[in-house]
Amino acid sequence: MTNPGETPNELINETSPYLLQHAYNPVEWRPWGRGAFGKAKAEDKPVFLSVGYSTCHWCHVMARESFEDAEVAEILNRNFVPVKVDREERPDIDAVYMSVCMALTGSGGWPLTVVTDHAGKPFFAGTYFPKNGRYGMPGLVDILDAVSEKWLNDRAGLLESGEKILTHINARGVMAAADISPERLILKGAAYFKSVYDRRYGGFGKAPKFPSPHNLLFLLEAYPVLKDPACLEMAEKTLLAMAKGGIFDHIGFGFSRYSTDEKWLAPHFEKMLYDNALLITAYTAAFAVTENPVYKTVAEKTALYVEREMTSPGGGFYSAQDADSDGVEGKYYLLSPGEVSSVLGEADGHKFCAAYDITEAGNFGGKSIPNLIGRPEPDGGLAPLLPKLYEYRKKRTALRTDDKILTAWNSLMIAALADASEVFGNAGYLESAVKAARFLETNLCENGRVFTSFRAGRRTDTGFLDDYAYYIHALLKLYRRTLEADLLNRAAALAQRAVEEFFDHEDGGFYLTGAGGEVLAARPKETYDGALPSGNSVMTLDLAVLNFLTGGFGDILDRQIRFMLPRAAEAPAGHTFFLYAMLKKDFPGRKTTAVPAGPSERPRIEAALRGKGWAVILEGETAEYPLKDGETTYYVCENGVCLPPSNEVPA
Repeated sequence: MTNPGETPNELINETSPYLLQHAYNPVEWRPWGRGAFGKAKAEDKPVFLSVGYSTCHWCHVMARESFEDAEVAEILNRNFVPVKVDREERPDIDAVYMSVCMALTGSGGWPLTVVTDHAGKPFFAGTYFPKNGRYGMPGLVDILDAVSEKWLNDRAGLLESGEKILTHINARGVMAAADISPERLILKGAAYFKSVYDRRYGGFGKAPKFPSPHNLLFLLEAYPVLKDPACLEMAEKTLLAMAKGGIFDHIGFGFSRYSTDEKWLAPHFEKMLYDNALLITAYTAAFAVTENPVYKTVAEKTALYVEREMTSPGGGFYSAQDADSDGVEGKYYLLSPGEVSSVLGEADGHKFCAAYDITEAGNFGGKSIPNLIGRPEPDGGLAPLLPKLYEYRKKRTALRTDDKILTAWNSLMIAALADASEVFGNAGYLESAVKAARFLETNLCENGRVFTSFRAGRRTDTGFLDDYAYYIHALLKLYRRTLEADLLNRAAALAQRAVEEFFDHEDGGFYLTGAGGEVLAARPKETYDGALPSGNSVMTLDLAVLNFLTGGFGDILDRQIRFMLPRAAEAPAGHTFFLYAMLKKDFPGRKTTAVPAGPSERPRIEAALRGKGWAVILEGETAEYPLKDGETTYYVCENGVCLPPSNEVPA
């Protein structure tokens, strides 16, 4: 999207790959900030706000059709102050204006298109628009002309509508306490998934189908509690179907963002770090429940994809890979029988094509997406062929990789690798997780604060609830795996900072933005578990684990649950990570409290207890936990049942 030789706009000074993609547009884009809104006020113009991210296919389409077009650029530059925002760097801006879009249109997505006044008050919102109207969809040129006319001739009407929108989304949102228990909510959530479960292809509802791994984690966690085999069946069939479908990259591994069809065949080809992190977690959890080696294989292949293509030299993880190459969605991934045979030879090529549904007719625009839908797992003899096709594919036009490193998404991958290390006994995963955590600690943490994004040696100066919640989650997972006291202490300190910065002490719940953050048109407090679990849901889990391990945060945890319950009662299936947190709170598993007979005992105790669930190693005996017979003592409790103290290491 760059045109060397042309004069860049102000985005050229940014580090965001998404913003840099638009630095040579003829549109005179400005980054979000006082400069842009000051210009709008001085010149008495509305602000045209466009929010997206670097691997967004429809963002690319709108850029090609409109933002690289001289006619559109002339209108925008003359009548508006155009502002670009990377939603991954500024989730607060995205959340505020996405809520506006949802309120105005009933739907949302990216690219997000909003028009505001110089104070950021919105009065128009939508998503993708073609340059000119078609199929009943208004064109961007027509919209810009209409808004400009209204701005000149009926500004009072526009601003009044903007005030009404803000009044709506700024409503305190206080809800009465839910007359429903977490237990009933969990049953209600499971019942919902049964009602929309696709028994033929797995997943839930109709196309498009998203992996939504936290839904599967909820079902896997609910299965032994509810003793309902349907929970396990729904999770397993969905996991197996996704692993066989084209949404999984059978040559280079890793998962695409979602499937455009009900069979999981044709993906929207962009790959997101957060999806792959959460899917590693889900497949690892499924293996822990069932010991089916297929789940272990898929988790390991996905981790290999992240290691090969999404890991920076410093150990942090990149954000995403694009769906498009050479301007064509999915081109990088598609194969024909002739291509396969040219790489593998006729005999092996024929076997491979027969196994992976690669045909002359194709299954996606005349070419084929490798998949195993309705086919048996290929025999081991085909496995050595995959690296050859992988190397062949790498010679194509490289996929654009968004190489910014996001604290929240990296934290999900750290947690996933810590889980996989524990369940699969793979020390390499733990090494990668620790290295990534060190990267975050060095580059995205300072003086007890956590920041959002790092790229090209520069970090953002913002930090949001999700950054804290997800990073605390990662630290707790690392603590469980290593039992290093510093990790638990850091998690507790960051949780206290999050309470101070984000918690609403009047009405409960955590705001997305901190108390000292930039004042926007609204201060969102997100609870919905969509593509990602909400910061409020993850904080609920963090507080539950910290309370379980340390006995602290009990009051805040109770208030957080009271805040979340009525929201989850309205839409249990939209709050599955919160329900997962409730299950983890009520059924936390085994906890071992070790009382060393002396300081020199700690290394031996750590080695003995690693991989055996949650454990806390005290500094010495207390009134509650005295030594037995003067020797190192272990207190073991599991889901409300405690064993007598013992000097023997628990099995």
